[in-house]
This record gives sequence, structure tokens and C-alpha cells, in this order.
Amino acid sequence: MATHLKNLSDFSHTTIPSGKDFKIAIVVAEWNAKITGALYQGAFDTLIKHEVSEENILSLTVPGTFELAGAADILLNKMSDIDAVICIGCVIQGDTKHFDFICDAAAQGITNVGIKYSKPVIFGVLTTNDEQQAIDRAGGKHGNKGDEAAITALKMADYSCRL
Repeated sequence: MATHLKNLSDFSHTTIPSGKDFKIAIVVAEWNAKITGALYQGAFDTLIKHEVSEENILSLTVPGTFELAGAADILLNKMSDIDAVICIGCVIQGDTKHFDFICDAAAQGITNVGIKYSKPVIFGVLTTNDEQQAIDRAGGKHGNKGDEAAITALKMADYSCRL
């Protein structure tokens, strides 16, 4: 959890495996594109930094956060060589319960797809109270949750391959 005491992009405390043998998909929601674009760039750059070749990164877009789980399911159903899927989205609290329904559906859906395929499906979704909190977590003062999602994908793909 990001707080004023934690930068999401600080990985100095952990070992990060090489991604040179992995094929990783990034599925990005178009809704809140300024935020999701920054999260995507963080994830992409982090994968490249950790030796995932550009041709082994599959980038796809979907309309919104709600569609991330469905897209990950379709992707893993059609492409068995994917080692991990990073789902990137951003839901900002509004005046209605829509926020609660979308966040819950996204979290449950992404979890269920990972279980269904026994593959890492990473929840790289910001669920914030306002736009500033999202900005702070998409390359702002709390780092970039896209970086965190990419590191998680690398660690879980490595874990999965070692078993």
C-alpha cells in the first residue's frame, strides 16, 4: 500500500528475476487514459529494464477497467505461451456506487482468471478517491504502480516456471 512513507517504485529490498525467457501481456484500460498510459509506460519500461525483449511484450487495450478480466481470459484461452498478464486500469471515486461495483468486479475477475489458467494475472489497477491520488501513483510522488505490477509479473512468472 502506498503511503507518504512508501514509494511504489523502490525495489532495493528485493531480488528481481530476469525476464529474458518470459512472454508477458499488458492489457490497458482506455478509461482515464492519462493515468493508465503512465502506468502502462512504467510497466513496459520495467519489463524492458529486466530483460524482457520488446517482441515478447504483447500490448492490448480495452475500453475500461471492467473489461480487463474478460480480455485476460480471452488472451490466455487463445495464447498458451503467455507467462503472465498485467492488467492496468484506474477507477476514481465518483458520486455513485459505480466505483464500488467496478472495483469489486475487476478485483474478483482478475483473480478468477489467474486461478482458472494457473498463470499470474496481475492487478495493476488504481482505485483512488480522486485524480490527484491517481497521479501520485502513476509516476508521481508515490512512484508508479505500473512498475510494481511489472515486478510482480516477473516474480510470479519466475515462481510459476520454477515449480
